[in-house]
Order: sequence, then structure tokens, then C-alpha cells
Amino acid sequence: MRFTITRQNLHQTLTAVSASIPARTTLPVLSNILFEATSDGVRMSGTDLDVGVRVQVPADVTEGGRLTAPGKKLQEIVRELPDEPVQVNTRGDQIELRCGRSHFKLNGLPADDFPSLPQIPFDRGWMANGSDLLSLIRHTSFAVSNEESRPVLNGVLWELRDGEMRMVATNGHRLARMKIAAGPSLETTTHLIVPPAALQQVQRLFSTESEVRVGREGNHLGFQSAGTEVFTRLIEGTYPNYEQVIPKDNDKFAVVRRKDLESAIKRVAAVASDQTHRIRLEFEGDRMNLNVLTPDLGEAHDEVEVSFDGEPLSIGFNANYLLEVLRYVGTDEVRMGFKAPERAATVEPVVEGDEAPLDYLCLVMPLRLVD
Repeated sequence: MRFTITRQNLHQTLTAVSASIPARTTLPVLSNILFEATSDGVRMSGTDLDVGVRVQVPADVTEGGRLTAPGKKLQEIVRELPDEPVQVNTRGDQIELRCGRSHFKLNGLPADDFPSLPQIPFDRGWMANGSDLLSLIRHTSFAVSNEESRPVLNGVLWELRDGEMRMVATNGHRLARMKIAAGPSLETTTHLIVPPAALQQVQRLFSTESEVRVGREGNHLGFQSAGTEVFTRLIEGTYPNYEQVIPKDNDKFAVVRRKDLESAIKRVAAVASDQTHRIRLEFEGDRMNLNVLTPDLGEAHDEVEVSFDGEPLSIGFNANYLLEVLRYVGTDEVRMGFKAPERAATVEPVVEGDEAPLDYLCLVMPLRLVD
């Protein structure tokens, strides 16, 4: 294998692929990046066996070939090279880099030792606008569970239909659901449970201006855009019926400035219990009262102006969950919906002016108040 590549292209591609390399592994080849040189350029691949990344980059290839080489070490070296063309060639299982007066040789491993990445038929999959897809991921993936007792909740539910995509994530205490339009698909409607690690790679590698192809083969999912591909193993299992927990009969609504509410919650939460993070919200008229009483620490009170429609209400929440939801809703104002102190509350964005409405809803389960 022999090729010449710009230092910038080599560095950007190594950075993109190296993020998929596991920090610790019992398989030495997983610490390596697979180089494949052909007449079309050079492909670099990395994987931790659950999520894989492959990037095609332009290069002047004079001799094709395949070899794996230490990913992190290569990234460290190339980052510090002068901004000149880099000559890369292999001798047996060793890779050589020459750039200006710099010369490096690193021991690699045979390409046949590298795990095969899935073969995904992207032409039979779905198309999504990059901006919409990244927004979908950002607004939902934060809500996945970190507990291992229910593996399906460790992933994001992705519902793909002809003309629409929907993502849902929950840990049982808070939930996020969002829907966007999508291009036509040759596939039938399907439900997937996607590891958030794969979605993080999609966020990191794909731009808002890109068109993203999504394909599935068996228990693997792939994302493709402009020479970059991300592959992941899906989480097996049946996702709970989230529609059952989304309240349809909320009859008390409050509209409040998001930043004002965030600031007030952060202030009173400083006095909340480290175990429950419980705060009390009391709605009446045009005012929301925030109260915290922690016997071994003290108490706190704050007020926020709201537009409230409904009977007076007192309800408790985990401050951390409420703050998290508010942060990802993102609009200047939010609309909160309630039914009763023991029923789930909803939080939705309030879109102003001519902005397109967002099909986005978050849910937060209340905490029992102790008088």
C-alpha cells in the first residue's frame, strides 16, 4: 500500500475514526484503524464491535492494499506534523509515514484480523435532512436510562414510517418524544432501538447541511452521508408503550419564560435533598412559587411570573429532571401542562411568530410531596 494525502485530510479522518476506538480492549486489533487504499482513494475504519465508523478520503494512491495501524498513536503524530503532503506506505505489517523531515514507522496488524463492518443496503433505506435528524437526536437522546436492569430503556426508540421519523427516550422518570418529516422509503414501517453511542457519532460526524441515508440489515443499522458511514448493533427487545403514560387530559396550563424558570430552580435546588432533589411548585394566578424544605439543611423560596390557566396546583418534581427537560426544549417560552399532583406533567416549546411549530413533547413524573 502506498499513497500521498494532505496532512489536513489525514488528520481530520483519523480524528473522525479514532473516536470509535475503545479506550480499553482485550482485542489488540480494536485499538487499530483499518486502512484500505484503492483507485478511489483511502478508506479508514474503526470499531468497538458495537459501533463502527468508516470514512472515505481523497488521496493519490500509487499502490493499493490493506493494513491496520494504531489509531491513537497515528492521530497524535499527524496532529503535530507540518502542513505538507504525507506519504504513507507499508512494508509487511508495518506502516511508514513521511512528511517534510519527519519519518515514522509503526507496527500494525493484518487487515484480515479486523472485524468486518456490516453490509448495509442504503439504497433500500430512508432519507433524512441532516438538520432535522440531528435535531431529533439532540432533543431526545438525553432522556435514555443509564440503569442496566431494563436494557431497552438504554436505547432510543426510533419509529420510521414512510414520510416521517419519530424518536422517543425515557428512563421511567422523564420522557422526550419528537417527530420530523422524512423522505419516502422502500422499507415498511419499523421500530428500532438504537444505542445512544451510535447517535452521538452521527451528531459528531454529520453536518446540518447534509442529506443522510439510513439503512438496516438484520440487527444492524447504518448511516451514510458524503463518504462517511456509521454502523451500530441494535438493542433487542420490546420498547414499552410510551403513549400510555403521555397524559391526554391535562387541564391546567402554565406558560413561562424558560430562562427565568431555570434560574429559579437552580437557586432553590441548592437547598434540596441530595437524594431526592425535590422541589415544590405552586401555581396560582400569574405567579409560580418555588419552595424547598430540607430539615437538616434549611429552606428556600423563589417566585416566577407565569401565565397560568386552571385551578391552583401544588406539585413536586426532581429538580434535575426538570432542568434537563427545560434545557433541551430550548425555546424562550415553554408550556407546562398538569392534571393533578400525582399525574405526569408535560413540557412543550412555545414557538413565536412565523417559526415552524415543533412536534416535540417532554414529560416529567412528579414526586410525592411531604408536608
